[in-house]
Formats: sequence, C-alpha cells, structure tokens
Amino acid sequence: ACCAQTPGLAMADPSHIQSAASKSIRPFRSSEEYLEAMKEDLAEWFNTLYDLDIQVDTFLESLETGCHLCRHANNVNRIALDFQQRHPEVAARMRVPQNEVVFQAKNVVPGSFIARDNVSNFIQWCRQDLGIQDVLMFETNDLVLKKNEKNFVLCLLEVARRGSKFGMLAPMLIQMEEEIEEEMRDQMAYAGGPRPTDPSPLCRQVREILGCCSCPSQFPMVKVSEGKYKVGDSSTLIFVRVLRSHVMVRVGGGWDTLEHYLDKHDPCRCSSLWWGWLTRDIPPRPDLLASLSVSSSPPAP
Repeated sequence: ACCAQTPGLAMADPSHIQSAASKSIRPFRSSEEYLEAMKEDLAEWFNTLYDLDIQVDTFLESLETGCHLCRHANNVNRIALDFQQRHPEVAARMRVPQNEVVFQAKNVVPGSFIARDNVSNFIQWCRQDLGIQDVLMFETNDLVLKKNEKNFVLCLLEVARRGSKFGMLAPMLIQMEEEIEEEMRDQMAYAGGPRPTDPSPLCRQVREILGCCSCPSQFPMVKVSEGKYKVGDSSTLIFVRVLRSHVMVRVGGGWDTLEHYLDKHDPCRCSSLWWGWLTRDIPPRPDLLASLSVSSSPPAP
C-alpha cells in the first residue's frame, strides 16, 4: 500500500479524515466518467449511422421511445442477411438475426404504453435473435424510467459488437477491441511487438493520471509497450487506449476509464474513497465498497 496505516478507526486523527475527504470527490466523479465515455461513443455512432443529433446529456431521453432502437435492430437484420448470402460458410458458424422487430414510429410519447412496447420488442430481439446474455441485458423500466443506465449502455455496446461481425460500422470502443484482439493474435503468431500507435498523447495522459497521487511509493504501473501496461504487485497486464478526452482500459470483456480502474485497485485511492464515505462527503458505492478492506485507514497527511 502506498499510504500509511493506523491501528484502527477509533484512533483516526480528524486531520487525516479531512485530508482523505478532500480527495474523495475525484473517485466519485470517476465512477460516472466511464459511463460518460461510453455514452459519448454510442451517441456519435448512432448519429453517424442515422444522421441524428443525439447529445450525451440527453442520451437516454433520445432513445426512450424505442423507435431508434427498433429501427437499428431491423438494420442489423438486413446487414446480417446480406452477409449470410455473401458468406454462407462463415455465417453458418454465427448467430444470424432475422426476425423483424415490429414498432410504431410516429407520434410516440415517452413513457407511454406504445413507447414501452417498442422498447420491449427491442429487448426481445436482443435476447432471442442475438442471444445476448442476461448480465448485459436491461429491462424496459431501466430505459423508460432511467433505473439502470449502465446495463442499457452495456447492452447497446454488445448489440454494436454483434453488428460489427456482419460488417456494420462499430463505435470506436468496439474498433479498439478489434485492434487489441488483432494485436494479440499477431503476437501469438509471430512473437513480435504490437503495431505502432501514436505514443505521445497516451503516455502523457497516463502520466498525468498517475501523477494525481503524491505518495512516496506510488501504485506501480509499468509501460510494457505502446498501449500496454503492467499494474500492481501482481503484474496484471492491461491495454490502454485514448477515446476522445478519456483514457480507457480494456478490462476482461469490457472497458473502464483509467481513473476509475485505479480508484478500485490503488490502495491510496481506495482509502480516500472509503474515508469520503465515512465522512458522508460522497454517497456509498456498493460495487466499490465490496472491493475495499474494512481495516482501510486514512492516508498520511
């Protein structure tokens, strides 16, 4: 850990708590940032595909009638069937969607029964035609009542991921995934290094984010090659890419911002977040709370 430890919570110095609380706002912001990055990417993607003007701040509102979603589903069907005709042998090994999504497109009022029916039909198509697993699915109220923005965003990314397999334009995040997968295949085949990328913006932004911690012993993050780093004592390998103003990390099968990733893994940032909750400076985050130790102590002043 890069921060000093104290014997227990009862002995904590108030100045330590104040110091930790002053740092705790940034981790809370970072927890929202990775969703913002995904919404920015998806909004730009939808706008490019269908000549729309969806804004990040009203992303869910722009899609809550289900009209654009159902129209996109039918577009995926069309492109997938065209792909199947041109590449029957390849398509035989893929799940090809083909059931038309019925929806009403005119005079649909947000929150109305018709809007809910449109969204429900899109969800049914995602489950039955694309076979998207439940962990990436959302429910009608998640969009209509904005109850679960995260799962809605993750589902759209997965829909885009499936569509890209048939040759449909993909969001930048999906394009970066494909680039990383190709890089890994190249390395396995030729034991060579990754394809060159522009190193300057990425390296600079990574250094700026790591520089937020002023502890004498910082959380280790070592550059292996362009866009590839080892982090922590376990030497976990992560892929890092720049998406507009965000530094993104490829984590397992998904994405996170580098700041949010460090908030969950760097002991210094975890302690700051923990003490922000104890002082009620920011709301509790159950997903991050589960990853923190109860014995976490505030950082040294």
